Amino acid sequence: MISQFYILSPRGDTIINRDFRGDVARGTAEIFFRKVKFWTGDAPPIFNLDGINYIFVKRNGLYFVVTTAFNVSPSYTVEMLQRMTKVVKDFCGVLSEESIRKNFVLVYELLDEMLDFGYPQLTSTEQLKGCIHNEAIMTEQPSHLGTMRAAGIALPQLQINPKTVPSNAVHRPVGLTQGDPYASKGRKNEIFVDILERLTVVLNASGYVLNSCIDGSIQMKSYLSGSPELKLALNEDIVVGRQPGQAGSGGGHGGWYGVVVLDDCNFHEQVDLRDFDDHKILSFVPPDGEFVVMNYRITSDFRAPFRIFPQVEQITPYKLECVIKIRADIPEQNYGGNMVISCPMPKHTAFVTNELFPQTPMQSAEYVASDTKVVWNIKKFQGGAEHTLRCKITLSQPCSETIKKEIGPVSLTFEIPMYNVSNLQVRYLRISERHAAYNPYRWVRYVTQSSSYICRL
Repeated sequence: MISQFYILSPRGDTIINRDFRGDVARGTAEIFFRKVKFWTGDAPPIFNLDGINYIFVKRNGLYFVVTTAFNVSPSYTVEMLQRMTKVVKDFCGVLSEESIRKNFVLVYELLDEMLDFGYPQLTSTEQLKGCIHNEAIMTEQPSHLGTMRAAGIALPQLQINPKTVPSNAVHRPVGLTQGDPYASKGRKNEIFVDILERLTVVLNASGYVLNSCIDGSIQMKSYLSGSPELKLALNEDIVVGRQPGQAGSGGGHGGWYGVVVLDDCNFHEQVDLRDFDDHKILSFVPPDGEFVVMNYRITSDFRAPFRIFPQVEQITPYKLECVIKIRADIPEQNYGGNMVISCPMPKHTAFVTNELFPQTPMQSAEYVASDTKVVWNIKKFQGGAEHTLRCKITLSQPCSETIKKEIGPVSLTFEIPMYNVSNLQVRYLRISERHAAYNPYRWVRYVTQSSSYICRL
């Protein structure tokens, strides 16, 4: 039973506010934001303050918050909030402050259908489509090209591949829209498939992998009319569940080299698994909007996309030198985008000077004194390349072993488009035979991201 619901911007401004029951005092939004902002570390998703339960999720910098004076189920409420964020994203296209402000009438209409007097009603995009009558206002997804053009930087004319679509095509709302550039051409029947893998990797100072894990998912966003049944075929060499003595892709023990071994996996409730064991085919009728077809986890050996080689050397009693070399162990046609490398420095650091090798305009490094760490940014890290950062550290007191141990660990965040480390592939995405005349556009992409990528010194 929910008392209040509101959406807050990253600055704490109230964008959407709905009081369902009137049993909680006004002003809780300011109290919530102040508490979360000054919380030591990350605030928990659920906490109690002055007898009021605050439950929230954070998406794209926005806070989706509910308050209640009742002892509700925390996990149920968090799940409800996650589904509400998905519904808002499906109907607005992009989950951002600008999109919600422009579509506030639509968001309030969604709230009225999803919650009645604080009780959850509908949280399914497919069911809500028949109840929503306001049109979404299209907003653009921020892009680096738009920023460069706004800054007056001349860009070459690009030849668009007819077999691809812009990345922002997937951000269209599922319902009626105003100012939709696709509307004049007639809305296409399209379905987008993302194979997303998040890596957790721990390396030692020699670049060897100590621990590694892949958390993957196959996500879809459907713009199909009608209810056609789809068949999604994966690698035929997929094995679910590891047995003692077996290894997965890259393992090479017991004749399992090259086989994609999933430790465990789960599927969307609408997926038919009759052909999965024999042919690795998933059959389902895609619901409207964004949904996860399959989640999977892999802990067997795989080739880490980036190797890190850190080295720390004492030059004088007051000076240290830290060298961080990174090598991209991915094919040359792929690249790591928007890479951020951070390395904590000793708390007695006076200042740090940085040198980059090779020096290119696509990278920069600076010492952030407030956080006592060096941050190294690389816009595009090409496969097979090597980059080196040399940090010359000046200390405010003589160096000791304790001070040297304060350096590190080195952490990476990155995204590699059209590449996955598990070798899980989509063989085909077809329409069931009884819908043979139905031929939608199908778009598939692979994305590898870092979840926790750390190198210990």
